Parts: sequence; C-alpha cells; structure tokens
Amino acid sequence: MEPVRTCIGCRSRAPRSSLLRVVAQQSRVVADTSAVLPGRGAWLHPTLECLRPAQRRRAFGRALRVTGELDTSDLENRLNG
Repeated sequence: MEPVRTCIGCRSRAPRSSLLRVVAQQSRVVADTSAVLPGRGAWLHPTLECLRPAQRRRAFGRALRVTGELDTSDLENRLNG
C-alpha cells in the first residue's frame, strides 16, 4: 500500500507518487524531486492549479513551519515548464 499525502494547494489526499515534495531552503521553496532533502517537507500536485491557491493562502509558510516570506518563483518556473 502506497503512502498517502495531502496537497497543500487543493487539500485533497493523493498517493505520494503523484505529488511533488517541496522544502524551504534559505527563504526559498525548492522542489525535492527525489524526496530526500533535509528538513520539513510539504506536498503539492505539480500543477499551477494547486500552486496558486497555496500561494494565496500562504500555505507554504504554515506547512513548512517557516516565519516570514518564502520565494516560490523557482517552483513556479519549474511548473511552467
């Protein structure tokens, strides 16, 4: 049975393999494609439809337990292609 995680964008539960793990590194949100980077991680569907609500609700800071602003531009560029 595959582990299930919750997307911080749409708040729906999905298998871990269909989500992208992200971590905070030096006030930036970084995609952790291999799911091995140190630190607290959050899970997100790899689509802009889930990224936008997460940014609007400031879900990255809460999920990653980081105070202050987080730069999500690298993640946004990655999802844009």
